[in-house]
Amino acid sequence: MTIPETNPAQSPRPPLRLWPAGVVVVLAVIATVVVRLRGETTFQQKNMTSMGIALGAFALLLIWWAAFSRARWRLRVGVLLGLGGVLGLGAAMFRVRGVSGDLMPILAPRWERSVRATPLPIEPIAALPAVDAAVGRPDFPQFLGPDRTGVIAGPALDPDWAARAPREIWRRKVGPGWSGFAIAGQRAITQEQDGPRELVVCYDLASGRPLWSHGDTARYDNPIGGEGPRATPTIVGDRVFTFGSTGRLNALDLATGRVLWTRDLITDTGATMPEWGYAGSPLVLDGRVIVSAGGKADQSLIALRADTGSRVWAAGTAAAGYGAPFLATLAGRRQILAFNHRRITAHDAADGAVLWEYPWGRGNPHVAVPVIAGDNRVVFSAGYGVGSELLEIKAAPGGGLAAERVWQSLKLKAKLANPVARDGFIYGLDDGMLTCLDLRDGAQKWKEGRHGHGQGLLVGDLFLLMAEDGELILLRPTPAGPGELRRHRVFSSKTWNPIALAGDLLVVRNDLEAVCLRLPLANAVH
Repeated sequence: MTIPETNPAQSPRPPLRLWPAGVVVVLAVIATVVVRLRGETTFQQKNMTSMGIALGAFALLLIWWAAFSRARWRLRVGVLLGLGGVLGLGAAMFRVRGVSGDLMPILAPRWERSVRATPLPIEPIAALPAVDAAVGRPDFPQFLGPDRTGVIAGPALDPDWAARAPREIWRRKVGPGWSGFAIAGQRAITQEQDGPRELVVCYDLASGRPLWSHGDTARYDNPIGGEGPRATPTIVGDRVFTFGSTGRLNALDLATGRVLWTRDLITDTGATMPEWGYAGSPLVLDGRVIVSAGGKADQSLIALRADTGSRVWAAGTAAAGYGAPFLATLAGRRQILAFNHRRITAHDAADGAVLWEYPWGRGNPHVAVPVIAGDNRVVFSAGYGVGSELLEIKAAPGGGLAAERVWQSLKLKAKLANPVARDGFIYGLDDGMLTCLDLRDGAQKWKEGRHGHGQGLLVGDLFLLMAEDGELILLRPTPAGPGELRRHRVFSSKTWNPIALAGDLLVVRNDLEAVCLRLPLANAVH
């Protein structure tokens, strides 16, 4: 009897070893759920940790497939090569065009240009339509309105957008940048990037046609922070003052854009440009232009003559932050609040002398303007897990002032948006969600609605909120709730820029487009 020989090549292959992949996936899902459910952790921290978990799980799955899956080697190599080809094709076709306010990457086709494709066409000044000049709309001359609070008394807006929705007057492409619009008469002025140049561009408010532009050779770009200038122009009288992302301060003629004077504050003060570029809009006060330069040797905050650009005073030692200088009267003293790296500094409005300082934050950017809460009280808020504090400003020995904390809260973390106050309550975006705090004790009344890191204005009792995704939301917030009334889609991409309202005309933009909307007014004939 002959026993057949066993052929090793015909032995059955062991099955795929799937359990390690299952363990990796299950553990990654559990870890992600735990991270997402953590209480006061910011959305940015949650997103970064979740992405780290996903990348780690992906790497472990690749190791499992290549070394421990028991699949045929030809199949293993084929899958890895195919996956590499897909990733390579994706990288060749798309680029990361910045991130959201919560640090989620935003993809864009590589064939999409990030700068102007054609030269900016400038219209003759005489082309201004005379019919719109007689409307008599109020100006919106600087960042967040006439007093930089984001609170405007009027006009009386019609909240019934179901009957009369906002009407688009014009829409046009603009260069990258996070500047808002400043509006005086028929001129709407913003800052934007054009390849290697930073532009200041004046548009006709009625039609969106460019009237003049001024360009400087300067460019800031960062994969996270984005490209282009950050600060909103300031218009006073017949002049417009602009602060570029690399420290160029200009005074331009409002009618023509002609350069009246210019200063390079990094050269003048020996400052180091902030990590995310200069972003604080110039404050014009008593014939002086005041900017946060962050210069060395007592040149943190600097005041220049508005007519000539010559220095009046400089003071402070802290590196520059990102908030715009803010004028306030606290404890009977007129002072300028500056938001520096790791501290808040208050300067005497007359001569710049430091009145008080207060340690603030963890070194992360501070963007939001303060909220005045009384004759001697002010609220500061920042994102990145810092939260809000109400400070009471009191007289101190030696003729100075001192800041004392009244309350502290993690219930309002204003990262990019600026909170507003009304009737003893503060409304703002807490890490992207709209919330209301009681100014007396910081108690949270409510927190509803995921709007991202957009910008808003309080107009009477109505709140115009431009969400980060480009949707305009009309609310009537009270301590009882957000009072959402209506939504109107304006953009389909990330929108961080502050908004501007001149009468019934709302001018908004992001890093791609600018739009002018006519808002319905209450009791208007229609």
